[in-house]
Amino acid sequence: MAITIKIKDNGPYLVEGEFRLVDAAGVEVPIRKPALCRCGGSTMKPFCDGTHSKIGFRGANEAVQESDPK
Repeated sequence: MAITIKIKDNGPYLVEGEFRLVDAAGVEVPIRKPALCRCGGSTMKPFCDGTHSKIGFRGANEAVQESDPK
């Protein structure tokens, strides 16, 4: 099954499908919820705790296209 990551408007990344999460040392992180923080304010990083709504986080909802380096 494919994994899908949805970007919520001004909220977290929602991960759909089975996935493993590992830290920088390669240690598996237990999945607490399938919502990953992108505002940087969560107290349960890397998972979302809803802080984005309290701090007024405004996120880009489209991927930034790489510009031509000419």
